[in-house]
Amino acid sequence: MQKYFARPDRLLVLTLLAITSASAFAATTDPYRINAPTTSTNRIDQLVFVRMPAAPAATCSDAVFVRRVYLDVIGTLPAADDAKEFIADPNPGKRAALIERLLARDEFADYWAMKWSDLLRVKAEFPINLWPNAAQSYHRWLRDAIRKNMPYNEFVRAQLVASGSNFENPPVNFYRAMQNKTPAGIARTVALTFMGVRTENWPADDEARLAQFFANVSYKTTAEWKEEIVFFNPASTNTGALNGVPQTTAFPDGTILTLKPDRDPRVAFADWLVADQNPWFARNIANRTWAWLMGRGLIEEPDDIRPDNPPSNPELLAGLQQELVASHYDLKHLFRLILNSRAYQLPAVATGDTGHFAGYPMRRLDAEVLIDAIDQVTGSVESYSSAIPEPYTFIPDNLRSIALPDGSISSAFLETFGRSPRDTGRETERNNHITAAQKLWLLNSTQVQRKIDRSPLLDTAVKGNKPPADVISDLYLRILSRFPTAEETQIARDYLKRPGITRRQALTDLTWALLNTSEFLYRH
Repeated sequence: MQKYFARPDRLLVLTLLAITSASAFAATTDPYRINAPTTSTNRIDQLVFVRMPAAPAATCSDAVFVRRVYLDVIGTLPAADDAKEFIADPNPGKRAALIERLLARDEFADYWAMKWSDLLRVKAEFPINLWPNAAQSYHRWLRDAIRKNMPYNEFVRAQLVASGSNFENPPVNFYRAMQNKTPAGIARTVALTFMGVRTENWPADDEARLAQFFANVSYKTTAEWKEEIVFFNPASTNTGALNGVPQTTAFPDGTILTLKPDRDPRVAFADWLVADQNPWFARNIANRTWAWLMGRGLIEEPDDIRPDNPPSNPELLAGLQQELVASHYDLKHLFRLILNSRAYQLPAVATGDTGHFAGYPMRRLDAEVLIDAIDQVTGSVESYSSAIPEPYTFIPDNLRSIALPDGSISSAFLETFGRSPRDTGRETERNNHITAAQKLWLLNSTQVQRKIDRSPLLDTAVKGNKPPADVISDLYLRILSRFPTAEETQIARDYLKRPGITRRQALTDLTWALLNTSEFLYRH
Protein backbone atom coordinates (compact mmCIF):
# COMPACT_ATOMS: atom_id res chain seq x y z
CA MET A 1 0.00 0.00 0.00
CA GLN A 2 2.88 2.35 0.61
CA LYS A 3 3.44 2.79 -3.11
CA TYR A 4 -0.07 4.19 -3.44
CA PHE A 5 0.18 6.45 -0.42
CA ALA A 6 3.41 7.91 -1.76
CA ARG A 7 2.05 8.68 -5.22
CA PRO A 8 1.38 12.43 -5.52
CA ASP A 9 -0.93 11.95 -8.50
CA ARG A 10 -3.29 9.82 -6.43
CA LEU A 11 -3.32 12.41 -3.68
CA LEU A 12 -3.90 15.09 -6.31
CA VAL A 13 -7.07 13.47 -7.62
CA LEU A 14 -8.39 13.09 -4.06
CA THR A 15 -7.73 16.79 -3.41
CA LEU A 16 -9.37 17.90 -6.63
CA LEU A 17 -12.45 15.74 -6.12
CA ALA A 18 -12.78 16.93 -2.52
CA ILE A 19 -12.63 20.55 -3.68
CA THR A 20 -15.28 20.06 -6.34
CA SER A 21 -17.54 18.21 -3.90
CA ALA A 22 -17.20 20.99 -1.33
CA SER A 23 -17.95 23.68 -3.92
CA ALA A 24 -20.98 21.74 -5.12
CA PHE A 25 -22.38 21.66 -1.60
CA ALA A 26 -22.22 25.44 -1.48
CA ALA A 27 -23.51 26.17 -4.97
CA THR A 28 -27.01 27.51 -5.68
CA THR A 29 -27.59 24.78 -8.25
CA ASP A 30 -25.89 21.52 -7.39
CA PRO A 31 -26.47 17.77 -7.22
CA TYR A 32 -27.48 17.94 -3.57
CA ARG A 33 -30.52 20.19 -3.38
CA ILE A 34 -33.56 21.45 -5.22
CA ASN A 35 -34.39 25.11 -4.73
CA ALA A 36 -38.14 25.12 -4.29
CA PRO A 37 -40.58 26.25 -1.60
CA THR A 38 -40.85 23.65 1.16
CA THR A 39 -44.46 23.28 2.25
CA SER A 40 -45.88 21.27 5.13
CA THR A 41 -47.01 17.83 4.05
CA ASN A 42 -47.88 16.17 7.35
CA ARG A 43 -48.20 16.88 11.03
CA ILE A 44 -44.46 16.62 11.59
CA ASP A 45 -43.74 19.47 9.18
CA GLN A 46 -46.33 21.70 10.77
CA LEU A 47 -44.75 21.20 14.20
CA VAL A 48 -41.17 21.61 12.91
CA PHE A 49 -41.64 24.59 10.58
CA VAL A 50 -43.71 26.62 13.04
CA ARG A 51 -40.52 27.13 15.05
CA MET A 52 -38.63 28.58 12.07
CA PRO A 53 -38.77 32.23 10.91
CA ALA A 54 -39.71 30.95 7.45
CA ALA A 55 -40.20 27.57 5.85
CA PRO A 56 -36.99 26.28 4.20
CA ALA A 57 -36.66 27.20 0.54
CA ALA A 58 -35.03 23.96 -0.60
CA THR A 59 -35.28 20.21 -0.37
CA CYS A 60 -32.69 17.53 -0.98
CA SER A 61 -32.21 16.30 -4.53
CA ASP A 62 -33.41 12.91 -5.69
CA ALA A 63 -29.83 11.67 -5.72
CA VAL A 64 -29.34 12.68 -2.09
CA PHE A 65 -32.72 11.27 -1.07
CA VAL A 66 -32.20 7.84 -2.59
CA ARG A 67 -28.85 7.44 -0.85
CA ARG A 68 -30.08 8.91 2.42
CA VAL A 69 -33.19 6.77 2.71
CA TYR A 70 -31.40 3.56 1.72
CA LEU A 71 -28.77 4.12 4.42
CA ASP A 72 -31.25 5.23 7.08
CA VAL A 73 -33.84 2.52 6.48
CA ILE A 74 -31.83 -0.56 5.47
CA GLY A 75 -28.22 0.41 6.26
CA THR A 76 -27.25 -0.30 2.66
CA LEU A 77 -26.11 1.74 -0.33
CA PRO A 78 -28.46 1.72 -3.32
CA ALA A 79 -27.15 -0.26 -6.26
CA ALA A 80 -25.95 1.95 -9.12
CA ASP A 81 -28.84 0.89 -11.36
CA ASP A 82 -31.38 1.53 -8.59
CA ALA A 83 -30.02 5.03 -7.97
CA LYS A 84 -29.96 5.78 -11.70
CA GLU A 85 -33.52 4.54 -12.19
CA PHE A 86 -34.82 6.53 -9.23
CA ILE A 87 -33.14 9.77 -10.33
CA ALA A 88 -34.60 9.41 -13.82
CA ASP A 89 -38.13 8.51 -12.64
CA PRO A 90 -40.51 11.48 -13.28
CA ASN A 91 -43.23 10.11 -10.96
CA PRO A 92 -43.91 12.74 -8.23
CA GLY A 93 -44.84 9.98 -5.79
CA LYS A 94 -41.61 8.04 -6.22
CA ARG A 95 -40.15 8.99 -2.81
CA ALA A 96 -43.13 7.63 -0.89
CA ALA A 97 -43.12 4.51 -3.08
CA LEU A 98 -39.42 3.93 -2.42
CA ILE A 99 -39.94 4.24 1.33
CA GLU A 100 -42.58 1.50 1.19
CA ARG A 101 -40.30 -0.81 -0.78
CA LEU A 102 -37.43 -0.32 1.64
CA LEU A 103 -39.59 -0.96 4.70
CA ALA A 104 -40.46 -4.35 3.17
CA ARG A 105 -36.86 -5.37 2.33
CA ASP A 106 -35.02 -8.13 4.21
CA GLU A 107 -32.22 -5.68 4.94
CA PHE A 108 -34.65 -3.63 7.04
CA ALA A 109 -34.87 -6.53 9.48
CA ASP A 110 -31.08 -7.05 9.35
CA TYR A 111 -30.24 -3.42 10.05
CA TRP A 112 -32.75 -2.81 12.82
CA ALA A 113 -31.97 -6.13 14.48
CA MET A 114 -28.41 -4.80 14.61
CA LYS A 115 -29.57 -1.55 16.21
CA TRP A 116 -31.71 -3.36 18.76
CA SER A 117 -28.92 -5.81 19.47
CA ASP A 118 -26.81 -2.83 20.55
CA LEU A 119 -29.48 -1.69 23.02
CA LEU A 120 -30.22 -5.21 24.26
CA ARG A 121 -26.52 -6.14 24.56
CA VAL A 122 -26.59 -9.22 22.31
CA LYS A 123 -23.06 -10.46 22.88
CA ALA A 124 -21.71 -13.93 23.61
CA GLU A 125 -18.53 -13.04 25.46
CA PHE A 126 -17.39 -10.91 28.41
CA PRO A 127 -18.84 -8.92 30.10
CA ILE A 128 -22.31 -10.00 28.93
CA ASN A 129 -21.49 -13.70 28.48
CA LEU A 130 -24.64 -14.85 26.69
CA TRP A 131 -22.68 -17.62 24.90
CA PRO A 132 -23.12 -18.06 21.09
CA ASN A 133 -26.16 -20.37 21.30
CA ALA A 134 -28.16 -17.81 23.24
CA ALA A 135 -26.85 -14.76 21.32
CA GLN A 136 -27.79 -16.31 17.98
CA SER A 137 -31.19 -17.39 19.28
CA TYR A 138 -31.92 -13.92 20.67
CA HIS A 139 -30.82 -12.24 17.45
CA ARG A 140 -33.03 -14.52 15.33
CA TRP A 141 -36.00 -13.66 17.53
CA LEU A 142 -35.28 -9.93 17.27
CA ARG A 143 -34.89 -10.08 13.51
CA ASP A 144 -38.08 -12.09 13.10
CA ALA A 145 -40.03 -9.68 15.31
CA ILE A 146 -38.83 -6.74 13.21
CA ARG A 147 -39.50 -8.54 9.93
CA LYS A 148 -43.06 -9.30 11.02
CA ASN A 149 -43.46 -5.76 12.39
CA MET A 150 -44.48 -7.03 15.81
CA PRO A 151 -46.28 -4.20 17.66
CA TYR A 152 -43.78 -2.50 19.92
CA ASN A 153 -45.82 -3.02 23.08
CA GLU A 154 -45.91 -6.79 22.40
CA PHE A 155 -42.17 -6.77 21.61
CA VAL A 156 -41.35 -5.21 24.98
CA ARG A 157 -43.87 -7.20 26.99
CA ALA A 158 -42.57 -10.51 25.59
CA GLN A 159 -39.14 -9.73 27.03
CA LEU A 160 -40.26 -8.32 30.37
CA VAL A 161 -42.37 -11.34 31.36
CA ALA A 162 -40.19 -14.05 29.77
CA SER A 163 -39.34 -17.19 31.68
CA GLY A 164 -37.73 -20.47 30.70
CA SER A 165 -34.58 -21.65 28.96
CA ASN A 166 -32.39 -19.02 27.37
CA PHE A 167 -31.74 -21.47 24.52
CA GLU A 168 -35.38 -22.40 23.91
CA ASN A 169 -37.20 -19.13 24.71
CA PRO A 170 -35.12 -16.33 23.14
CA PRO A 171 -36.73 -13.31 24.93
CA VAL A 172 -35.48 -14.78 28.23
CA ASN A 173 -32.04 -13.56 27.21
CA PHE A 174 -33.11 -10.03 28.09
CA TYR A 175 -32.57 -11.01 31.74
CA ARG A 176 -29.22 -12.61 31.02
CA ALA A 177 -27.77 -9.92 28.73
CA MET A 178 -26.82 -7.55 31.51
CA GLN A 179 -23.79 -7.29 33.75
CA ASN A 180 -25.70 -6.69 36.99
CA LYS A 181 -28.43 -9.28 37.61
CA THR A 182 -29.44 -8.04 41.06
CA PRO A 183 -32.97 -6.60 41.36
CA ALA A 184 -31.49 -3.08 41.29
CA GLY A 185 -29.34 -3.94 38.27
CA ILE A 186 -32.29 -5.38 36.37
CA ALA A 187 -34.41 -2.35 37.24
CA ARG A 188 -31.74 -0.01 35.90
CA THR A 189 -31.52 -1.97 32.65
CA VAL A 190 -35.30 -2.05 32.19
CA ALA A 191 -35.62 1.67 32.81
CA LEU A 192 -32.74 2.56 30.47
CA THR A 193 -33.92 0.31 27.63
CA PHE A 194 -37.69 0.78 27.68
CA MET A 195 -38.19 4.10 29.49
CA GLY A 196 -35.09 6.01 28.37
CA VAL A 197 -34.32 6.78 32.00
CA ARG A 198 -31.11 6.46 34.03
CA THR A 199 -32.39 5.51 37.47
CA GLU A 200 -29.03 6.14 39.10
CA ASN A 201 -30.17 9.77 39.02
CA TRP A 202 -33.37 8.94 40.92
CA PRO A 203 -33.84 9.16 44.69
CA ALA A 204 -32.73 5.89 46.29
CA ASP A 205 -36.25 5.04 47.52
CA ASP A 206 -37.72 5.40 44.01
CA GLU A 207 -35.09 3.12 42.53
CA ALA A 208 -35.62 0.59 45.32
CA ARG A 209 -39.37 0.49 44.62
CA LEU A 210 -38.72 -0.19 40.94
CA ALA A 211 -36.30 -2.96 41.90
CA GLN A 212 -39.07 -4.72 43.87
CA PHE A 213 -40.74 -5.70 40.60
CA PHE A 214 -37.66 -7.78 39.72
CA ALA A 215 -36.75 -9.11 43.17
CA ASN A 216 -38.17 -12.54 42.40
CA VAL A 217 -36.24 -13.14 39.20
CA SER A 218 -34.08 -16.22 39.73
CA TYR A 219 -31.62 -18.17 37.61
CA LYS A 220 -30.62 -21.83 37.56
CA THR A 221 -28.37 -23.92 35.35
CA THR A 222 -29.21 -27.18 33.58
CA ALA A 223 -27.30 -30.22 32.39
CA GLU A 224 -26.87 -28.46 29.03
CA TRP A 225 -23.60 -26.53 29.02
CA LYS A 226 -24.17 -22.76 29.31
CA GLU A 227 -27.96 -23.14 29.34
CA GLU A 228 -29.76 -21.21 32.07
CA ILE A 229 -33.37 -21.04 33.24
CA VAL A 230 -34.90 -17.70 34.20
CA PHE A 231 -37.99 -18.02 36.39
CA PHE A 232 -40.30 -16.34 38.89
CA ASN A 233 -39.33 -17.50 42.37
CA PRO A 234 -41.76 -16.37 45.09
CA ALA A 235 -39.39 -17.75 47.74
CA SER A 236 -36.43 -15.73 46.52
CA THR A 237 -34.04 -14.48 49.17
CA ASN A 238 -33.45 -11.21 47.35
CA THR A 239 -34.09 -8.12 49.44
CA GLY A 240 -37.64 -6.95 48.88
CA ALA A 241 -38.83 -10.28 47.47
CA LEU A 242 -42.28 -11.62 48.28
CA ASN A 243 -41.31 -14.65 50.38
CA GLY A 244 -44.98 -15.56 50.70
CA VAL A 245 -45.92 -12.17 52.16
CA PRO A 246 -47.76 -9.39 50.24
CA GLN A 247 -45.54 -6.39 49.58
CA THR A 248 -46.57 -2.79 49.02
CA THR A 249 -44.70 -0.80 46.42
CA ALA A 250 -45.32 1.92 43.82
CA PHE A 251 -44.92 2.35 40.09
CA PRO A 252 -42.59 5.14 38.92
CA ASP A 253 -45.63 7.44 38.48
CA GLY A 254 -46.45 7.08 42.19
CA THR A 255 -49.39 4.68 41.87
CA ILE A 256 -49.45 2.36 44.89
CA LEU A 257 -50.09 -1.36 44.53
CA THR A 258 -49.80 -4.54 46.55
CA LEU A 259 -47.71 -7.34 45.08
CA LYS A 260 -49.37 -10.71 45.66
CA PRO A 261 -47.10 -13.66 46.56
CA ASP A 262 -48.53 -15.92 43.86
CA ARG A 263 -48.24 -13.43 40.98
CA ASP A 264 -45.03 -12.51 39.17
CA PRO A 265 -44.46 -8.78 39.84
CA ARG A 266 -42.96 -8.43 36.36
CA VAL A 267 -46.43 -8.96 34.88
CA ALA A 268 -47.84 -6.07 36.93
CA PHE A 269 -44.96 -3.86 35.84
CA ALA A 270 -45.33 -4.83 32.18
CA ASP A 271 -49.08 -4.09 32.32
CA TRP A 272 -48.32 -0.65 33.73
CA LEU A 273 -45.44 0.12 31.35
CA VAL A 274 -47.13 -0.67 28.02
CA ALA A 275 -50.46 0.97 28.89
CA ASP A 276 -51.49 3.62 26.35
CA GLN A 277 -51.63 6.34 28.98
CA ASN A 278 -48.10 5.68 30.26
CA PRO A 279 -46.01 8.70 29.18
CA TRP A 280 -42.62 6.98 29.63
CA PHE A 281 -43.23 4.14 27.19
CA ALA A 282 -44.34 5.79 23.95
CA ARG A 283 -42.23 8.91 24.60
CA ASN A 284 -39.04 6.87 24.86
CA ILE A 285 -39.40 4.93 21.61
CA ALA A 286 -40.81 7.95 19.73
CA ASN A 287 -37.76 9.95 20.78
CA ARG A 288 -35.37 7.12 19.90
CA THR A 289 -36.95 6.67 16.47
CA TRP A 290 -36.62 10.39 15.75
CA ALA A 291 -32.97 10.29 16.85
CA TRP A 292 -32.22 7.25 14.68
CA LEU A 293 -33.62 8.88 11.54
CA MET A 294 -32.82 12.54 12.20
CA GLY A 295 -29.43 12.21 13.89
CA ARG A 296 -30.46 13.83 17.16
CA GLY A 297 -33.19 13.16 19.67
CA LEU A 298 -35.89 15.66 20.56
CA ILE A 299 -34.58 14.79 24.00
CA GLU A 300 -30.83 14.42 23.70
CA GLU A 301 -29.31 12.00 24.72
CA PRO A 302 -32.15 9.63 23.79
CA ASP A 303 -31.67 7.46 26.88
CA ASP A 304 -31.36 10.31 29.36
CA ILE A 305 -34.96 11.46 29.76
CA ARG A 306 -35.44 13.51 32.94
CA PRO A 307 -37.35 16.63 34.03
CA ASP A 308 -34.32 18.91 33.68
CA ASN A 309 -33.58 17.66 30.14
CA PRO A 310 -36.71 18.79 28.30
CA PRO A 311 -37.47 18.12 24.60
CA SER A 312 -36.43 20.79 22.11
CA ASN A 313 -39.91 20.56 20.56
CA PRO A 314 -42.41 19.25 23.15
CA GLU A 315 -45.35 19.49 20.75
CA LEU A 316 -43.59 17.36 18.14
CA LEU A 317 -42.62 14.69 20.67
CA ALA A 318 -46.20 14.60 21.96
CA GLY A 319 -47.46 14.30 18.39
CA LEU A 320 -45.16 11.36 17.68
CA GLN A 321 -46.31 9.64 20.88
CA GLN A 322 -49.95 10.07 19.87
CA GLU A 323 -49.30 8.72 16.39
CA LEU A 324 -47.59 5.65 17.80
CA VAL A 325 -50.38 4.86 20.26
CA ALA A 326 -53.09 5.48 17.65
CA SER A 327 -51.32 3.07 15.26
CA HIS A 328 -51.31 0.36 17.96
CA TYR A 329 -47.54 0.67 18.38
CA ASP A 330 -46.69 0.13 14.72
CA LEU A 331 -43.09 1.36 14.50
CA LYS A 332 -43.15 1.25 10.71
CA HIS A 333 -45.98 3.78 10.83
CA LEU A 334 -43.69 6.12 12.76
CA PHE A 335 -40.86 5.50 10.29
CA ARG A 336 -43.19 6.17 7.39
CA LEU A 337 -44.43 9.42 8.90
CA ILE A 338 -40.93 10.78 9.54
CA LEU A 339 -39.41 9.62 6.25
CA ASN A 340 -42.20 11.17 4.18
CA SER A 341 -41.94 14.52 5.95
CA ARG A 342 -40.33 17.53 4.31
CA ALA A 343 -38.34 17.95 7.54
CA TYR A 344 -36.55 14.66 6.85
CA GLN A 345 -35.99 15.59 3.21
CA LEU A 346 -34.29 18.95 3.85
CA PRO A 347 -30.74 19.50 2.54
CA ALA A 348 -27.90 18.40 4.79
CA VAL A 349 -26.24 20.67 7.32
CA ALA A 350 -22.70 20.02 8.52
CA THR A 351 -22.63 22.27 11.58
CA GLY A 352 -24.78 24.64 13.58
CA ASP A 353 -27.82 24.31 15.85
CA THR A 354 -29.84 21.32 14.70
CA GLY A 355 -32.16 21.45 17.71
CA HIS A 356 -34.94 22.88 15.54
CA PHE A 357 -34.10 20.50 12.66
CA ALA A 358 -33.68 23.15 9.98
CA GLY A 359 -31.61 20.64 8.00
CA TYR A 360 -30.61 16.99 7.92
CA PRO A 361 -27.56 16.53 10.21
CA MET A 362 -24.52 15.02 8.53
CA ARG A 363 -23.02 12.11 10.47
CA ARG A 364 -20.54 9.37 9.72
CA LEU A 365 -21.83 5.96 8.66
CA ASP A 366 -22.04 3.24 11.29
CA ALA A 367 -18.98 0.98 11.23
CA GLU A 368 -20.99 -1.98 9.94
CA VAL A 369 -22.71 0.10 7.27
CA LEU A 370 -19.41 1.61 6.14
CA ILE A 371 -17.55 -1.67 5.64
CA ASP A 372 -20.61 -3.14 3.90
CA ALA A 373 -20.64 -0.13 1.58
CA ILE A 374 -16.94 -0.53 0.78
CA ASP A 375 -17.52 -4.22 0.10
CA GLN A 376 -20.51 -3.43 -2.13
CA VAL A 377 -18.53 -0.87 -4.11
CA THR A 378 -15.54 -3.17 -4.60
CA GLY A 379 -17.37 -6.50 -4.85
CA SER A 380 -15.43 -7.89 -1.87
CA VAL A 381 -16.33 -9.52 1.46
CA GLU A 382 -15.22 -8.94 5.04
CA SER A 383 -13.50 -11.50 7.27
CA TYR A 384 -14.58 -11.85 10.90
CA SER A 385 -13.32 -13.55 14.02
CA SER A 386 -14.60 -14.21 17.52
CA ALA A 387 -13.01 -14.71 20.93
CA ILE A 388 -15.21 -17.80 21.21
CA PRO A 389 -14.01 -20.17 18.48
CA GLU A 390 -15.97 -22.43 16.19
CA PRO A 391 -17.96 -24.66 16.40
CA TYR A 392 -19.61 -22.64 19.19
CA THR A 393 -19.44 -19.45 17.14
CA PHE A 394 -20.70 -19.97 13.61
CA ILE A 395 -19.77 -17.32 11.05
CA PRO A 396 -21.40 -17.94 7.65
CA ASP A 397 -19.45 -17.04 4.53
CA ASN A 398 -20.26 -13.71 2.84
CA LEU A 399 -22.23 -12.46 5.84
CA ARG A 400 -22.76 -8.70 5.78
CA SER A 401 -21.71 -6.79 8.89
CA ILE A 402 -25.21 -5.43 9.55
CA ALA A 403 -26.43 -9.05 9.76
CA LEU A 404 -23.90 -10.28 12.34
CA PRO A 405 -25.86 -12.08 15.08
CA ASP A 406 -23.42 -11.59 17.93
CA GLY A 407 -21.42 -8.60 19.18
CA SER A 408 -18.50 -10.94 19.85
CA ILE A 409 -18.09 -11.54 16.12
CA SER A 410 -16.00 -8.65 14.89
CA SER A 411 -13.12 -7.44 12.73
CA ALA A 412 -10.30 -4.93 13.05
CA PHE A 413 -12.24 -2.51 10.84
CA LEU A 414 -15.36 -2.65 13.02
CA GLU A 415 -13.36 -2.08 16.19
CA THR A 416 -11.41 0.83 14.68
CA PHE A 417 -14.54 2.52 13.38
CA GLY A 418 -16.44 2.61 16.65
CA ARG A 419 -18.82 -0.31 16.58
CA SER A 420 -20.82 -0.60 19.81
CA PRO A 421 -19.17 -2.95 22.34
CA ARG A 422 -22.68 -3.78 23.67
CA ASP A 423 -21.64 -3.64 27.30
CA THR A 424 -24.19 -1.20 28.76
CA GLY A 425 -26.99 -0.71 26.21
CA ARG A 426 -26.43 3.05 26.04
CA GLU A 427 -26.67 4.80 22.68
CA THR A 428 -23.34 6.52 23.33
CA GLU A 429 -21.44 3.22 23.25
CA ARG A 430 -21.41 3.50 19.47
CA ASN A 431 -18.85 6.09 18.36
CA ASN A 432 -19.45 7.50 14.87
CA HIS A 433 -16.99 10.37 15.17
CA ILE A 434 -14.19 10.29 12.61
CA THR A 435 -10.71 9.86 14.10
CA ALA A 436 -7.16 10.18 12.85
CA ALA A 437 -6.75 6.40 12.99
CA GLN A 438 -9.80 5.94 10.80
CA LYS A 439 -8.54 8.46 8.24
CA LEU A 440 -5.21 6.68 8.06
CA TRP A 441 -6.95 3.33 7.71
CA LEU A 442 -8.94 4.53 4.70
CA LEU A 443 -5.95 6.30 3.16
CA ASN A 444 -3.22 3.77 3.76
CA SER A 445 -4.42 0.34 4.89
CA THR A 446 -3.60 -2.82 2.98
CA GLN A 447 -7.18 -3.98 3.64
CA VAL A 448 -8.79 -1.17 1.65
CA GLN A 449 -6.09 -1.34 -1.03
CA ARG A 450 -6.63 -5.08 -1.44
CA LYS A 451 -10.39 -4.70 -1.76
CA ILE A 452 -9.96 -2.11 -4.51
CA ASP A 453 -7.08 -3.83 -6.30
CA ARG A 454 -8.93 -7.15 -6.49
CA SER A 455 -12.31 -5.64 -7.33
CA PRO A 456 -14.11 -7.68 -10.01
CA LEU A 457 -16.32 -4.66 -10.66
CA LEU A 458 -13.28 -2.62 -11.73
CA ASP A 459 -12.15 -5.50 -13.91
CA THR A 460 -15.48 -5.33 -15.72
CA ALA A 461 -15.11 -1.57 -16.22
CA VAL A 462 -11.58 -1.96 -17.58
CA LYS A 463 -12.49 -4.73 -20.03
CA GLY A 464 -15.66 -3.07 -21.28
CA ASN A 465 -15.97 -0.80 -24.28
CA LYS A 466 -17.86 2.03 -22.61
CA PRO A 467 -16.73 5.60 -23.31
CA PRO A 468 -14.75 7.20 -20.44
CA ALA A 469 -17.66 9.50 -19.50
CA ASP A 470 -19.96 6.50 -19.03
CA VAL A 471 -17.38 4.64 -16.98
CA ILE A 472 -16.96 7.68 -14.74
CA SER A 473 -20.74 8.03 -14.35
CA ASP A 474 -21.01 4.36 -13.40
CA LEU A 475 -18.30 4.84 -10.78
CA TYR A 476 -20.05 7.84 -9.23
CA LEU A 477 -23.41 6.09 -9.22
CA ARG A 478 -21.94 3.03 -7.53
CA ILE A 479 -20.01 4.96 -4.87
CA LEU A 480 -21.92 8.24 -4.33
CA SER A 481 -25.34 7.31 -5.80
CA ARG A 482 -25.33 10.30 -8.15
CA PHE A 483 -24.05 11.44 -11.52
CA PRO A 484 -20.81 13.43 -11.51
CA THR A 485 -20.87 17.13 -12.24
CA ALA A 486 -19.32 18.38 -15.46
CA GLU A 487 -16.25 19.57 -13.54
CA GLU A 488 -15.84 16.20 -11.80
CA THR A 489 -16.20 14.37 -15.10
CA GLN A 490 -13.51 16.51 -16.66
CA ILE A 491 -11.10 15.96 -13.75
CA ALA A 492 -11.62 12.21 -13.98
CA ARG A 493 -11.27 12.16 -17.79
CA ASP A 494 -8.03 14.11 -17.58
CA TYR A 495 -6.75 11.65 -14.98
CA LEU A 496 -7.61 8.68 -17.16
CA LYS A 497 -5.47 10.20 -19.92
CA ARG A 498 -2.41 10.88 -17.73
CA PRO A 499 0.75 9.41 -19.26
CA GLY A 500 2.19 6.36 -17.57
CA ILE A 501 -1.07 5.29 -15.87
CA THR A 502 -3.09 2.38 -17.15
CA ARG A 503 -6.89 2.51 -17.24
CA ARG A 504 -6.99 -0.02 -14.40
CA GLN A 505 -4.66 2.09 -12.26
CA ALA A 506 -6.62 5.26 -12.99
CA LEU A 507 -9.97 3.67 -12.07
CA THR A 508 -8.40 2.19 -8.94
CA ASP A 509 -7.17 5.63 -7.93
CA LEU A 510 -10.54 7.25 -8.65
CA THR A 511 -12.29 4.62 -6.56
CA TRP A 512 -9.84 5.11 -3.72
CA ALA A 513 -10.29 8.88 -3.90
CA LEU A 514 -14.09 8.73 -3.84
CA LEU A 515 -14.10 6.29 -0.92
CA ASN A 516 -12.13 8.87 1.05
CA THR A 517 -14.50 11.77 0.43
CA SER A 518 -16.83 12.99 3.16
CA GLU A 519 -19.67 12.48 0.72
CA PHE A 520 -19.08 8.72 0.88
CA LEU A 521 -18.24 8.47 4.57
CA TYR A 522 -21.18 10.50 5.87
CA ARG A 523 -24.93 10.36 5.78
CA HIS A 524 -26.03 13.61 4.19
